[in-house]
Amino acid sequence: MSSILTNTAAMTALKSLQITNKSIETTQARISTGKQVAEASDNAAYWSIATTMRSDSSALSTVQDALGLGAAKVDVAYTGINSALEVVDEIKSKLVAASEPGVDRSKIQSEISELQNQLTSISESATFSGENWLSVDSSVAGYSATKSVVASFNRAADGSVSLATIDIDTTTTVLFDAGTGATEVGLLDKEYTAANGAATPVNVTYSVATLDITATNVDDTVLADMISNVDATVEALTTSASDLGTSKKRINLQSTFVGDLMDAIERGIGKLVDADMTEESTRLQALQVQQQLGVQSLSIANGNAQTILSLFQG
Repeated sequence: MSSILTNTAAMTALKSLQITNKSIETTQARISTGKQVAEASDNAAYWSIATTMRSDSSALSTVQDALGLGAAKVDVAYTGINSALEVVDEIKSKLVAASEPGVDRSKIQSEISELQNQLTSISESATFSGENWLSVDSSVAGYSATKSVVASFNRAADGSVSLATIDIDTTTTVLFDAGTGATEVGLLDKEYTAANGAATPVNVTYSVATLDITATNVDDTVLADMISNVDATVEALTTSASDLGTSKKRINLQSTFVGDLMDAIERGIGKLVDADMTEESTRLQALQVQQQLGVQSLSIANGNAQTILSLFQG
């Protein structure tokens, strides 16, 4: 039935064209944003997962910064320990030289004193971000020899989050401790007592940082004890440097892992929400053809009224 009131063909063509235009708008939005799921209305489940994972990735970025800060602190402490090791080794060499008969011990002590001053300078300078792991005061309230570096951000299956840390025990890295207790000592201010070889032995107390081979009552017996304890300090510093090196390596490995994890999360998010630009480009071209055909179809349907009008022309 031909009707001038209801043009069924035009209605159908118009509806089809509106659907095509809507699809074009969606495809153009995906192409312009690069995302298949840009809003929660696009896919609530994927959008929620992607949003949470982006937040976690941001937290991991902060963790990576914290690891970098921790690595810098360890590196500064390691550099200080390594430098101190070289100086103490030099002091040991001077003590060995002083054990030779006929040497001028006062001149050797002058050199040792300068080396001892250098040890103090090294320990006081090994500071990064306000922290010094080599020169401390363990008697201060709240002091802890264990230093923690934030290493990871974890999300459990139930959605709860937690932080994990890398703990570094600096007990063996302290060179000087300003505390006065029996256990509040560093590697260089730890005191030793040795009895000299006099007929009536006299005890001589010293530390690596304060020993003086020209002091009263210091004889070859005490000097031998000094050499032995300085050598033990060299061994202790070597162990400390090794421990810090191990901690530094672990931090670097964790930092690399966190970086790789962030990349993996980013790839996972991309698979959930990113648009396939090749597919969207192909779809857009097809929809544009459909749009053109829809416009032509609508034009033809609208022309039906003119056909009806011709029936009334004589």
